[in-house]
Amino acid sequence: MATPYVPPPPVGPRSRMRSLGFVDPFRWLRRGLSDLRHHPGIALFYGLCFWGMAQVLAWVFQHKPEYTMSLVSGCLLLGPFLAMGLYDVSRKRESGELPEMVSSLMCWDIHRRSMAMLVLVLMVLELLWGRASLVVFAVFFNTGMPSTTGVIEAIFNRQNMDFLLVYLAVGGAFAVLVYGLSVVSIPMILDRDTDAISAVITSLRVVFSHPGVMLLWGLLLSVLVLLALWPWGLGIIVVGPWLGHASWHAYRGSVEWDEYPKEAVTLGSTN
Repeated sequence: MATPYVPPPPVGPRSRMRSLGFVDPFRWLRRGLSDLRHHPGIALFYGLCFWGMAQVLAWVFQHKPEYTMSLVSGCLLLGPFLAMGLYDVSRKRESGELPEMVSSLMCWDIHRRSMAMLVLVLMVLELLWGRASLVVFAVFFNTGMPSTTGVIEAIFNRQNMDFLLVYLAVGGAFAVLVYGLSVVSIPMILDRDTDAISAVITSLRVVFSHPGVMLLWGLLLSVLVLLALWPWGLGIIVVGPWLGHASWHAYRGSVEWDEYPKEAVTLGSTN
């Protein structure tokens, strides 16, 4: 009689989802604010980078509105990688080390392979998003391309309500997809030096395990960013680094690592 096959045990630490409540996103924001207060110089540098991105986005919206969604996707691509330096600051502070500007700028270097794969995935989404944006403009925009002085009036013209609804629906679908893929994947790559596929899968597990909490977290991020962009985008100098630090704590609060595979739990399990 043949001996039945017994699969070998998994090797290495396994991730498992922490139990989350609706108070947790506010706890992440509080911890992110503490990191910002302890290292304001580093936060200022990254905040100015975010502010520069906001100024470019505002200029494109005024002069080439059909490319706005494409540029927003580019910001969603570049923003998390700038935030990786902020994740490094929070990680080192959490472990009792002294964060430094140079190390935060170069923290991606040892994770080049995983980051390159994730960049490729997000770039494909960016291209699809930009193409979809142009198609929506071509098909649903009824009053001709807006002038440089009448962008808001043209887009919110009553004749373009169908366009506005479709534009927001398409953009929202891509934003949710990008959010689900990246909400904890980049902090995880920095923390565990894992591959991009495992990081993306873990990110989706977090979202599907706690959809209500992660929806609240996404709404908080969106509302704070929108408020920071008014007026002149100056608020993003503070809010951008704050949310970068908070996003590290969102990862740490959502995922824990079990060094003993036999205790790992699967998607949907509770601790």
